Amino acid sequence: MGLMYSAHISIVQKVKIKLGSEKNKCNFELLSLVLQNDIHLLNPPAELEKRKHKLKRLVQSPNSFFMDVKCQGCFNITTVFSHSQTVVACGNCQTVLCQPTGGKARLTEGCSFRKK
Repeated sequence: MGLMYSAHISIVQKVKIKLGSEKNKCNFELLSLVLQNDIHLLNPPAELEKRKHKLKRLVQSPNSFFMDVKCQGCFNITTVFSHSQTVVACGNCQTVLCQPTGGKARLTEGCSFRKK
């Protein structure tokens, strides 16, 4: 005997705001933001889940991943950690594949990758 949950659909409203005096008629249309109360807790939108902290998601999942990076020169494939803290070079031609930043590693231009 399963329980049925209906998805709560929030209605996006257009709001017109007049700024300035009668001389300067500036009409802006703003989309109202989705309130926290309008979100179905068992089926949250993927965009909101992606922005949350890794431990505060509905299902805990890490932000990091391993990826296969293809060298642009010799087309050799190397496995690289997404948050690598060292410079990763190609095994064959010693071309730099990615450089560390404070968070995720920055891929060199022209290198293609896929998540594992």
